[in-house]
Amino acid sequence: MDRVRAAVHAVPGADAKVGGNTAVILDAGRAAGNDNRAIIPLLVLGVVLVILAVLLRAVTAPLVLIATVVLSYVATLGISALFCAHVVHFQGEDNAFPLFVFVFLVALGIDYNIFLMTRIREESTRHGTRQGALVGLSATGGVITSAGLILAGTFAVLGTLPLVGLAEIGFAVALGVLLDTLVVRSVLVTAPTMDLDRHMWWPGRLSRRPDVVAAEPGGPGGGGQA
Repeated sequence: MDRVRAAVHAVPGADAKVGGNTAVILDAGRAAGNDNRAIIPLLVLGVVLVILAVLLRAVTAPLVLIATVVLSYVATLGISALFCAHVVHFQGEDNAFPLFVFVFLVALGIDYNIFLMTRIREESTRHGTRQGALVGLSATGGVITSAGLILAGTFAVLGTLPLVGLAEIGFAVALGVLLDTLVVRSVLVTAPTMDLDRHMWWPGRLSRRPDVVAAEPGGPGGGGQA
């Protein structure tokens, strides 16, 4: 198509256009590639990072949350590609498939992470970050898991449609939501929070606060003082 266009555009005064299905597919693919490079890293992740930094009053925590969302997205694309190619034997995917899946998963995954991390931050002011992460996870676990299962089931319905593009998007988003709900929230967010401890809230006030450790009854400092 590029060679054909170059040849007809070189004709003086022709003002020729090259169309057809092949040209449309080529142009759509290039437009989708440009959108992926501009929207995914700059617009979506950039805006979400700023919102998280303002909400959590930290830099480390938003970067960790963004990393977990990206890992979940990449894993979802890989598993979806294997499933669509080798299980249901779809012949390809729509050019907009990566962008649509990314937008859905970032919106839904960050939503769950915000719900979890705001609770962890609240508990960290009383119990310290490590204990706060466990308390926050247990307190929000039932709600997030229920919401994730319902949402995954809703998107999975798209997989029953006779339109390949919608079926692929439905399967991928349902899978991604389950990963966010069952793996990312419980492991990829909670574990780094516990490992980084108060440094998770750098450079906010919580990162400079001495760790709060509640004394166990009957143990050292058994008076129960923090």
